[in-house]
Amino acid sequence: MIERMSQIPELAVNQHSIPGYTFESATHSPSSGDEWWRRSVIYQIYPRSFRDTTGNGIGDLPGITRELHRVASLGIDAIWLSPFFASPQKDAGYDVSDYRAVDPLFGTLEDFDNMITEADRLGVKILVDIVPNHCSDEHTLFKAARAAAPGSAARNMFIFRDGQGENGQLPPNNWQSHFGGSAWTRITEADGTEGQYYLHLFDSSQPDFNWDNPAVGDEFESVLRFWLDRGAGGFRVDVAHALVKEPELPNWGGTADGAPTPGFPFSEAPMFGRPAVHDVYRRWRAVCAEYDGERVLCAEANVHPIEAMADWVRPDEMHQSFNFPFLHTGWDAAALKAIITRSLRAFDAVGAPSTWVLSNHDVPRHATRLGAPVPAPRPGDGLGPDDKQPDMQLGLARAKAATLMMLGLPGGAYLFQGEELGLGDNTQLPHELRQDPSYARTGGERLGRDGCRVPLPWSTGGESLGFNDSGAGWLPQPAGWAELSREAQESDPDSTLAFYRETLALRRGRELGLGNLNWLVNEAYPELLGFENSGILVLMNLGRLPVPLPTGTVLVASSATAITVDSDSGVPLLAPDSTVWVSLEGSTPTA
Repeated sequence: MIERMSQIPELAVNQHSIPGYTFESATHSPSSGDEWWRRSVIYQIYPRSFRDTTGNGIGDLPGITRELHRVASLGIDAIWLSPFFASPQKDAGYDVSDYRAVDPLFGTLEDFDNMITEADRLGVKILVDIVPNHCSDEHTLFKAARAAAPGSAARNMFIFRDGQGENGQLPPNNWQSHFGGSAWTRITEADGTEGQYYLHLFDSSQPDFNWDNPAVGDEFESVLRFWLDRGAGGFRVDVAHALVKEPELPNWGGTADGAPTPGFPFSEAPMFGRPAVHDVYRRWRAVCAEYDGERVLCAEANVHPIEAMADWVRPDEMHQSFNFPFLHTGWDAAALKAIITRSLRAFDAVGAPSTWVLSNHDVPRHATRLGAPVPAPRPGDGLGPDDKQPDMQLGLARAKAATLMMLGLPGGAYLFQGEELGLGDNTQLPHELRQDPSYARTGGERLGRDGCRVPLPWSTGGESLGFNDSGAGWLPQPAGWAELSREAQESDPDSTLAFYRETLALRRGRELGLGNLNWLVNEAYPELLGFENSGILVLMNLGRLPVPLPTGTVLVASSATAITVDSDSGVPLLAPDSTVWVSLEGSTPTA
C-alpha cells in the first residue's frame, strides 16, 4: 500500500553506497570558466504576445518594461527578445524591413532604450534576435535589387539566378521553402518582361541575402554595432546555419520536390552549415569582444549530428547554440540519457557549455507536447480542433518533471514566456484565425506555430485576462487560462509559478550551471533517469510504476504528489511522471 509522504527523513547519504544505485564514471566535469553565459537561464519574450499597453491587441516594448520586474523575480540572467524591428509582419517580424528601427506596433527606439535602462536596474541582460539569412521584400536593399539590372551591385546583395528551360520558365533548382512550395520566386523586370528568380528559404516575402558578397557582411556588422551601442547584451542569431550556400546552388536530394532521400547526409545539404559560415561568426565574436559586459552570441543552428552543432561554439565563434536534439527527444529515459551524454561530450570538446530548452515560439509548448497523442498527427507541428486533444493534466505533470530535470543539468537553460505558468497551446484555435505563413503556403496541411504564440494571461478577469485593457488580441486565448494567470498563481505556494521560482533559486544558489554530471543508475528501473550534480541527486521517473528513492533531504519536487511512501516497508517512492532533487549532504542549502 502506498500513501503520500509529507517529509522524507533527513538522513546523510554516502555518495558511493546508495542501496540499489550505482554511479557511472564522470560524464561532465565542472566548468573551467565562470562567465555568466556558461550557467545562464535566459527567458524568451515573444513581444507581440507578452503585454499590450496600447489596446491594439499586440504586445509592445512598454509592456515588457512594465512587467520586467516580474520576469526578473524568477531569477533569470537575461531575456531573449524575439524580433521587434520594422516589418510588414508577414512572418511575425522575422521579415525585417529595417534592422535599425523599432516597428511602430511595438513602440519606438526610445521605448527600447527605456527597456534597457530598466533591465540594467534589475541586473538582466537583453539579447536581440537578429535575422541575417533573409529580410523583407519591403527592405530598401531588396527594392533596389528588384529595380536594378541583372548582374548589378544592388542585385548582388541577394541571390538572383536565371531560370531553367527554353524561356527560363523553371526555377534555377529544386530547393523547397521551409514554409512549403518552391524556394524561388520569379520577378518582373523593369521593362515588363519575365525576369530572374530570387531565392527565399522561407516565405516568398523573405529574400535570402547573398553572404558571398562582402557588402552584406559589412551591413550586418553595422547593424550589430547599432544595437550593442544601445546596450544590447548580445544576439540570438536566427537560422544561423543557412547564411552561406554552395555557389553552384546544386539540386539536393534527388527528388522532384527537393526533399532529401533516405540516408542522404544532412551535412551535404548545399544550403546548410557550409564551412564559410563560420568566418561570419568569427567576425561577429570579435565585434562583441570590443564591448564590455560579456556580450554574447547564441546560434539557432539546426544542424545534425550534435557533434556538428558544437562547431558553432568553438572558442572564437559563438558562446551558445540551441540544443535542438534535446528539445525533440521524447518521453524516453534511454534516449534522454543518450542525447545529454552526447551533448556534454560534444560541447566539452570545444570548451563550451551545452544549452537546454523544452519550449520556444517555433514548437508546441512542452505542457501540450508531453500530454499529446503519440505519434503526433503532424510531427513538429501543432494540434488543431480536429485532432485528438492532449491530456493537459498529464502534460503539465510531465512538463514540470522535465523542467526540473533540465534545470538540474550543467550549462545554460532557456525558458519560453508562460511556461512558468504551466501554459499549453491553444489547440482549439479556429483555422480562419491562423496567421503563420506555413498554414497558407501548405493549404492548411501544416497548422503552423500559432498555437504556442497566444497572448499571455496576466489576471483572472477581463476579456484578454490582463493582456491589455481593451480585450483585443491578435490571437484568442483558450478557455481555462484565468486559473493559470499570473494573478491567480502569484501568492499560491503550490503553483507552477512558485515551483519555477524555487527551482531557479536553488539552481543559482548551488551553481548547478557550472557543475558536474555523473549518471546514477538503478538497473531494476530502466525508466529512471538519474544523475548527480554538485552534491544534488536529480531523479526523474519516466515509467509507469513508483521507483524507490535514496534517503536524503528533498530540496524540490515537481509536484505535491511526486513522493509517496510504501506503508509496509517505509521506503520512499518517486511517483511516475515526476522528478525530485535530493541533497547528498543531508541539509537544505541556502538559495
